[in-house]
Amino acid sequence: MLKALIVEDHAEFRRSLGLILTSNFPSWSLAEAATGRTALDQVRDFEPDIIFMDINLPDGNGINLTKAIKAGKADIAVIIVTAYDLPEYRRAALEAGASHFISKDVLSKGIVLQAVESALNGSLLPMPGERHHPASH
Repeated sequence: MLKALIVEDHAEFRRSLGLILTSNFPSWSLAEAATGRTALDQVRDFEPDIIFMDINLPDGNGINLTKAIKAGKADIAVIIVTAYDLPEYRRAALEAGASHFISKDVLSKGIVLQAVESALNGSLLPMPGERHHPASH
């Protein structure tokens, strides 16, 4: 059974993303975190296989959090999902170890499913909205 963690400070977005995941992966276990501190606790206690990470969190940012998580547990797939679709954020997220960087503006069920498959299988396909493949940075 795979485990997914949604790190997002907006409850409605966490709920929507959680519904996509649970309806398409009913055997998965799902956890949520609204802050960076809670996310780190969940990584330690819940041990997720994949994390959907927002950039802007009340107590920090998802890029630094991704770097810290990947430094301790490199096998966790991290997908950045954010409204801040800026080239410098994309670059920093991918350098921090994120598998993908997806703008909330283009997020859909299909993109979430494609991102999950790509991240868990180590696929080299860029996601919609990614200007460059993550490995090219």
